[in-house]
Amino acid sequence: MKRIFSHFLQGVLIISPLAITAYIIYTIFNFVDGLFIEQLTKIIGFKIPGLGIILIFIILTLLGFIAHTIIARPFKALYSKLMDKTPLLKTIYASLNDLFSAFVGKEKKFNVPVLALINKENDVWKLGFMTQKSMAEFGIEKMVSVYFPHSYNFSGELYILPETSIKRIDIPPAEVMKFIVSGGVTRVL
Repeated sequence: MKRIFSHFLQGVLIISPLAITAYIIYTIFNFVDGLFIEQLTKIIGFKIPGLGIILIFIILTLLGFIAHTIIARPFKALYSKLMDKTPLLKTIYASLNDLFSAFVGKEKKFNVPVLALINKENDVWKLGFMTQKSMAEFGIEKMVSVYFPHSYNFSGELYILPETSIKRIDIPPAEVMKFIVSGGVTRVL
């Protein structure tokens, strides 16, 4: 009986990540596709799965294109003035904007993976990403900022460390992030 239960648990461990991933993708697909499905069904007369996602993709692509043209500059200026006058919204928007641009913008910030010496006495190292090469603007010389994502979470900690306590590593940043977030379970390619 113990052996059967052990095989059962092994089966659960094998199928769980796949099932959870499939469920999350299915839920996101249904949510995004469902945003415009009623309106699209009224227009064309029948339901086409995935049409809502295609429409959202087209709309976001057009917005991105328009944002890079002269047409959007006055709107950007007006938006910036509005944000400057609302302190709480400005803080939230700026933080979210910086976070998103750190991952996917022109100014990617998590692209320098490092090993950081956290405890010299016990030779303890931690994987992270150098986000600032200099902390001089804070009046701290010969220090860098290193972000340490938490495992199995979407949060992390920022440490200010001496330059001598970090080593750059030649591994793609995405692989390092995947390794850290998985708690060191996944393999680095």
